[in-house]
Amino acid sequence: MPNHEFDIVVIGGGPGGYVAAIRAAQLGMKAAVVEANHLGGICLNWGCIPTKALLRSAEIYHHMKHADAFGLSCEKPSFDIKKVIERSRGVASQLSGGIGHLLKKNKVTVFDGFAKLLGDGKVSVDGKKEILNAKHIIVATGAKARQIPGMEADGDKIWTYREAMTPKAMPKSLIIVGSGAIGIEFASFYRTMGAEVTIVEMMDRILNVEDADISAEARKQFEKQGMKIITSAKLNKLTKGKNDVTATVEIDGEETEITAEKCIMAVGISPNTNGIGLENTKVKLDRGHIITDGYMKTAEKGVYAIGDVTGAPWLAHKASHEAIICVEKIAGVDGVHPMVKENIPGCTYSMPQVASVGITEAVAKDRGLNIKVGKFPFMGNGKAIALGEPEGFVKTIFDAKTGELLGAHMIGAEVTELIQGYVIGKTIEATEADFMHTIFPHPTLSEMMHESVLDAYGKVIHF
Repeated sequence: MPNHEFDIVVIGGGPGGYVAAIRAAQLGMKAAVVEANHLGGICLNWGCIPTKALLRSAEIYHHMKHADAFGLSCEKPSFDIKKVIERSRGVASQLSGGIGHLLKKNKVTVFDGFAKLLGDGKVSVDGKKEILNAKHIIVATGAKARQIPGMEADGDKIWTYREAMTPKAMPKSLIIVGSGAIGIEFASFYRTMGAEVTIVEMMDRILNVEDADISAEARKQFEKQGMKIITSAKLNKLTKGKNDVTATVEIDGEETEITAEKCIMAVGISPNTNGIGLENTKVKLDRGHIITDGYMKTAEKGVYAIGDVTGAPWLAHKASHEAIICVEKIAGVDGVHPMVKENIPGCTYSMPQVASVGITEAVAKDRGLNIKVGKFPFMGNGKAIALGEPEGFVKTIFDAKTGELLGAHMIGAEVTELIQGYVIGKTIEATEADFMHTIFPHPTLSEMMHESVLDAYGKVIHF
């Protein structure tokens, strides 16, 4: 039973864990990562990266089908779902291997196996096969797809994100339960590729964490594409047939049945806290998630937690940023600031894309803030028209008294790339004047960001 000494041990090699280990090594610490499955975690292997590869294939297929609009011809566009999946898996594999290279380059020791906290700064690997000793331990175990009792995924008729990413054949119809980012991205992929898609959502609107105007526009555009969307609906039962699955859905007290070839369950996630030895520590949980302070400390001295295992928002970039904050605080780096959750951007890579940062208009009003709201449509932007992407808008919300940017909300082509401009502005506490005095290049989609700010103050030029 070999014993190993480290300054820091990270449990989990996802976008939080591997970043924490690399940053620790950069700061002169002897670091190790314990990973039971694949370096890169769910995000890289079974989440954000491979789904973006799928969505890119769908986007190109969409443009092929509408080539005539651009003066081009593409007779009888088609696709090979097997090759689409192979490309997606290849992208994930390439990047996973890259993480291994980065860890090696930074002299981080990697242990393949399942880690368990033993208390007193000790971590076992695969049932005490090896013992790692460290003054600092970071739990970055992530999360898994949430299962609803009685409606568990079976990998055949009822899918989680894993099966949805690797279908053996293209389903003709799907029921998607849940309309958060994961559900909407799969709905967008499968609908674009030709499947009949029905979304079942318990809340009164889809993408309910987004601004209400964004949710309404998204629903309008998705329905225009042929999606069926049912909101304020309770899923009572899933019944598997020989070649299909039937969802029994309750709407306004009345039950109705929806039948499709497959069902994707996209109803959230459950943190990976079972079996990792938390009972050997003073770590506290809230609904399964590890409780931390602003610097990711838990109630157990020397034990920290980052990423999905600590709760919402469940985003890779949140995990990576928490990793930096946590490690730099441990190392005593000057000027480390705790995480400001309202500065974390959210992105949904559907067609159209959705991106946001900060609070919604409804939240601002609930807080009793005096606000100024600006909007600018894609149809007023020259680059959007040239791209053939005239649908969508940019919305900004400012504090009327201070000029502080409270929130920015966008729907349309490439908004997941645009949002960072507002994220930077929010992080450095830029005011409306800073945005107004910034020169945005022409012709670009980013000009809409400028115009939305101008509109909030009655100065919009191009609409």
